[in-house]
Amino acid sequence: MRNVKSWSRLAAVALTAIGLTLTAASASAETTLERVKRTGEIRIGFANEAPFGYQTPDGKLTGEAPEVGKAVLKQLGVTKVEGVLTEFGALIPGLRAGRFDMIAAGMYITPPRCKQVQFSEPSYSIGEAFAVAAGNPKKLQGYEDFAQNSSAKLGVMAGAVEAGYARKMGVAESQLVVFPDGPSALAGVRTGRVDAYAGTALTIQDLLSKNGDGLERAEPFKDPVIDGESIRGYGAFGFRPEDKDFLEAFNKVLVAYRGTDEHLALVEPFGFTKTEMPEKTTAQLCAGK
Repeated sequence: MRNVKSWSRLAAVALTAIGLTLTAASASAETTLERVKRTGEIRIGFANEAPFGYQTPDGKLTGEAPEVGKAVLKQLGVTKVEGVLTEFGALIPGLRAGRFDMIAAGMYITPPRCKQVQFSEPSYSIGEAFAVAAGNPKKLQGYEDFAQNSSAKLGVMAGAVEAGYARKMGVAESQLVVFPDGPSALAGVRTGRVDAYAGTALTIQDLLSKNGDGLERAEPFKDPVIDGESIRGYGAFGFRPEDKDFLEAFNKVLVAYRGTDEHLALVEPFGFTKTEMPEKTTAQLCAGK
């Protein structure tokens, strides 16, 4: 009898262990999409760059990307969205490391980035601009002007596409000054550390509207022409390569939502209009077209 009881206890322990193992295996097999739909919660990475994604003084997460992301995620059953403030250049590493579940920062789709993350279909497209000192003393109206003036310094944000545009337009590496964010870049223009700060037209306009004393937008401005094509940036949401089901579900809702009256009303406060609606696909942009 004693041996029978011992065997019974051992069997019970073994079955419990098997059950725990199966439960753990099941949990580990849960995809990001399954988890966020089950919990109704998600963490998104943003870079505090208005109007694309930023935090208000009272702590509210807003901007074009977070607001569009929240609208799409709500249709997937996700109602609690937590923002994780991250330097722009650290967004992709942070996503891949699991610090958050998706990037909602208006990040441009580029072929190099497409090798590291999956992008949703674009939610907008936009051109470029410079912030310069009042009067634009060096008459800097495009990247070509820096290529032709080796003493001029151009401010760019860490991890952003503008540094790549500058290099392709013939601007020397020694002329580029990298800043962690837009406000510090504006300060660099104001103090004379750089002669201009390059960013998207909406970013530059937003920064100048809030803290533009002594500065202005370079007008007129010539968007860079690279490989025979005028450059426009296409912003999208970033996902881990393994989160294919999440990307597919997100895209299905985003594409149906994009360009609707509801969508345009949502993004209008951030300066986006029908003009900023994209006409290219992610596949084309990842292929460099």
